[in-house]
Amino acid sequence: MRKVLVGGTFNVIHPGHIFFLGKAREYGDHLTVVVASDATVLREKGFLVFSSEERAEIVGNLKHVDDVVVGDEEDMMKVVEEERPDVIVLGYDQKFDVKGLESFLKEKGIKCKIVRIGQKYKDYSTSEIIRGIKEMEIDR
Repeated sequence: MRKVLVGGTFNVIHPGHIFFLGKAREYGDHLTVVVASDATVLREKGFLVFSSEERAEIVGNLKHVDDVVVGDEEDMMKVVEEERPDVIVLGYDQKFDVKGLESFLKEKGIKCKIVRIGQKYKDYSTSEIIRGIKEMEIDR
């Protein structure tokens, strides 16, 4: 079985996420999604729409997803070490130190391919969706 691992915030699920998860699933037989912890989302994005448990439940009900875990608040690589995937798939917009990830994988003896999905699905962006919602509230 070829295990694929992806991660993200998944604050507001939109068609771009579905596209990304579908593309990621093409790289293996089992797709595990790491949903960022609440502390990580607050640190990186500044706000939460849903808790990590709610986001995990939503993501876990998507057809391409086989398993969901909530990321560790202090060590984002802990899940990688526990899951030991065959492939890690990154989204077009995920700012990630690929060289650092490769070094970590080598150090831990994890043979894993790193793939980036370079394309964006239409113009979907969680930040833009939330910005639009906030603007609608201001206009009221």
